[in-house]
Amino acid sequence: MKQIHDIDTLLLLALGIAAKRRPAELLEIMAAIDFLQGNIPSEAKLSEAFARLSGLGLVLAEDGGFRLSPAAEEMVSNLPKKGEAEERLFRVKDNLSTFKPEGEHAAVAVAADDIKAAIQAHREAGKGGAKNLLMPKPKPVEDKPRPGQRQRKPAPKARRRS
Repeated sequence: MKQIHDIDTLLLLALGIAAKRRPAELLEIMAAIDFLQGNIPSEAKLSEAFARLSGLGLVLAEDGGFRLSPAAEEMVSNLPKKGEAEERLFRVKDNLSTFKPEGEHAAVAVAADDIKAAIQAHREAGKGGAKNLLMPKPKPVEDKPRPGQRQRKPAPKARRRS
């Protein structure tokens, strides 16, 4: 039985979120990891996870970004849309444990310095005035009706003719 690292499942799910239509840059991947977990792991662990997953053929480098391979997309695509992050990570980990790699794949080397720069850029963007679109919106405290709404009067009852 092979060892499945938690960071591998986190990286796969984050790449599934960040690289929907095009390959994701490191900054987008860091934002997705922050959204899923609330904190970002160390640069060395992320660099190792990129090498491990690309060696299995699950992560591909393309056009200056990264995307999931078709096998990895299948692992991530059958997750419940409304599930909590922990449940989704558990299911990805389960899918990863049953995955059998086919052939040899070249490992993608992502420098820890590049990951560190992406993490710092993500943190700086969070401090700025711009909104992070990946963060959930806060719920209103009270459910107040909108001001200016008029109450609709019931229609008068029809009279009977005698």
